[in-house]
This record gives sequence, C-alpha cells and structure tokens, in this order.
Amino acid sequence: MRKLATIRIIDEIRPIPNADAIETAVVGGWQVVIRKGEFKAGERAVYCEIDSWMPHAIAPFLSKGSEPREFGGVKGQRLRTITLRGQISQGLLLPVSILGEPPAGGFPEDLSGLLGIKLWEPQIPANIAGEARGNFPARVPKTDQERIQNLAENLTAWQGMSFEITEKLDGTSCTFFLDSGKQPDAFHACGRNWDYLPDQNNAFWKFAADNELAARMENLGLAGFAIQGEFIGPGIQGNKYNLMRPDFFAFDIYDTNQGRYLLRDERMALIEKLGLRHVPTVDPAFTFPETISQPVAYIGTLLASADGPSALNPARPREGIVLKALRDGGIHFKVISNRFLLKE
Repeated sequence: MRKLATIRIIDEIRPIPNADAIETAVVGGWQVVIRKGEFKAGERAVYCEIDSWMPHAIAPFLSKGSEPREFGGVKGQRLRTITLRGQISQGLLLPVSILGEPPAGGFPEDLSGLLGIKLWEPQIPANIAGEARGNFPARVPKTDQERIQNLAENLTAWQGMSFEITEKLDGTSCTFFLDSGKQPDAFHACGRNWDYLPDQNNAFWKFAADNELAARMENLGLAGFAIQGEFIGPGIQGNKYNLMRPDFFAFDIYDTNQGRYLLRDERMALIEKLGLRHVPTVDPAFTFPETISQPVAYIGTLLASADGPSALNPARPREGIVLKALRDGGIHFKVISNRFLLKE
C-alpha cells in the first residue's frame, strides 16, 4: 500500500537561482521547495507525497487564507506537483515535532493514519460505479505501482537488469478475475478497491460480456488468473485518448495458484489468445546501466524519459511509463511524467 506520510532523512539542500526566501530539499528522488533555513541536510522530517489529502488542522497554510475544500469528509487540500520560481516541488515537508511524543514501540512506518491523511482519488466514473459485491479480492495484488522517487536505494541492485517499458495510460484500474474455487459466481469484475456485482450498466461487466471474457478464460484454463489493466474511454478522466467507446488495455496477469505475475512473453501470448489489447510498448527490452553511481541523478534521467506523446493520442502527453523486469515479474515501478502532472 502507498505510504503517503513517512519520516525521511533530508539528503541535500539546494539553492534556487534568483530566490532569496526559498530553497529545495532533496528527499530520496523527490524535490520539495521549502522556506530558506527551515530544514537542514541530514535532518529528519515528515515527508508527505503528492496526492495526499492534507487535513486543514495539520497544514492550514495550504488553503492560503481561503475556506478549505472537503474530500472524504475531511477539510483540507490536495498536494499537487507545482513549480515555484521555476523549480518543481512535489509534496510537503513537516517537522517531526508535529507527531508529538512517540507511542510505545515508536511511530509506525506509514504515518497517514496518525496524521489523518487520506489518499486523494478521482471520483469513480458514473458508467463504472455500481453495487459492490465485496472488497477487492484478497488473493490478487492491487494494481498500485511504487513511484521511482521512492526507490533510490533499489537502483544499484538493478544495475545491468533488463526491463520492458510500457506506457502508463490515464484511466481507471480494472481487474477481471476468474476465481478457481467459487462456482458458479467465479468471474469477477473489479475496480481499484471494489468487486462489483454483475450489472450491464457497469462498463466493466458490459465489456466482459461483449467480449465473452469469462468463457474465454475458462476455455483457456485460467481459473485462478487475474487480468489487470486500464479502462479508458468516454466518461473516464476526460477521455484523453478520444475513444468512441470504453476499452480495456491489459498490463498484467497474476496467477494466484503460483503467487506470481506472468513474465512479458507469457502475458503477451495469453492476452492475444483472449482477444484483448495490451498497453502500448515503449521499449520491449531496456537495460539499466552496469553502474549507477548516483541513484538520484539516474532517477532524473528516468523522469525525463517518461515525457513524450501518448501512443494512443499523440496530441496528448502520456501520463508516464511503467518498468517491469523481464526475468522477475515482482520487480516493477512507475515513472510519472512531471510534464504531465504540471499540465494536469
């Protein structure tokens, strides 16, 4: 699960050209604009990621004197990617003192609950919202990928490894799961958090019915397999790709029987047999450098490579890219384009 608020060590403080009152704090792969002298390199601080919904009680200054907004019953503001004096700033740093006295056993790794921070998420599109059958299936991993900015310490372990790179589409997460032990209701159509009841007014279920997906999975012996991907089209995130009708683009297949993600060649072969579309491939075999001596600098290189036009609609910038190790399906992460975030 995404850790929205954590205690981090500030790696570096950098000046901002022609700025007298602000400077940049570097935390892993993140850069955050702070007031000059507010923090020092090597100091601990609470780092809150972008898309955190910050309660007004914790950070009232985010409302800039205006009435705070409300999300999930909490008044506050969403942390976004912004620029200040030409410097990208992502997230918020708070002093550790905001946590008060540590409880017995110390603070938890994820401070979101302690601080009342929620993950901001866009409203579920009307053509997908429906009655839930239950929570997202526990046996299937959710589709959230870790951001590259949080993985600086992992990069040296991945030196020389080969990855596939695919485009990250800006839609809504969708998982089709054929449960091996729940007949006759074995087929599931799920969003990011919910397993939806069969309903032809639900775009997931309509797509599955139109493409006979349950029957195709059964015929291929895919009991226990989950097909995961991005659902895009009219009514979803502004339909950036100008599709005439909703469509599903697969990016993962998870086998709950073996507890693993299928590797690229396995996944591509099954997706073709199922008659589905795969998310666009940017590079089928990209190799990390043999030596990564400056992980934070290499994160900057990967962030720059995330920029570019979408393969589905070249008139729009792509949201970013996703990298998955060719020989280990458990190694995967996303690189969101800062150009896309600033435009959004």
